[in-house]
Amino acid sequence: SDHQTKLLFDVSAMMSENRYAVLIVDSATALYRTDYSGRGELSARQMHLGKFLRGLQRICDEFGVAVVITNQVVAMVDGASMFVSNPMKPIGGNIMAHASTTRLSLRKGRGNSRVCKVYDSPCLPEAEAVFAITETGINDVAD
Repeated sequence: SDHQTKLLFDVSAMMSENRYAVLIVDSATALYRTDYSGRGELSARQMHLGKFLRGLQRICDEFGVAVVITNQVVAMVDGASMFVSNPMKPIGGNIMAHASTTRLSLRKGRGNSRVCKVYDSPCLPEAEAVFAITETGINDVAD
C-alpha cells in the first residue's frame, strides 16, 4: 500500500508533463488487504486507504482527469446475507463509498454476457446495461 501511495507522486509528475484524460486504478484495495489483516488493523487500513483516495481526488481536481477505480468484493457470510438479493459487498467500506461519485457493479450474466448496474450515483438513475466482450471488443448482446 505504501508503493501504491508512492505511485501517486509518479502519476502527478507524468500528468504535469503530458495531457491525460483518464486514470485507471485496478484493484485499489488489493494491497491493503494483504498489508493490513484482521480487525486489529482495520482502523490503520481505512486511514491509509482514505489518504490514498484523497490523493486520487487531488489528481482529479488538479489535472481534470476522470479517475476509474476497480475494487474487489467479498461475500457476506453473516445471517443477514440470506435476506439480500446479492450477498456480495465491496471492500473498503464507507471510506471507499464516500470517495466515489458514481459506483458501478459488474457481474457475469448468461452465456458470454455481462451486466453493468448503476449501484450508486448522485446524477444517474439506477439502471442496468447488458453487453458482451467479444473478439471485436465490447458489443451488444445478440438475442
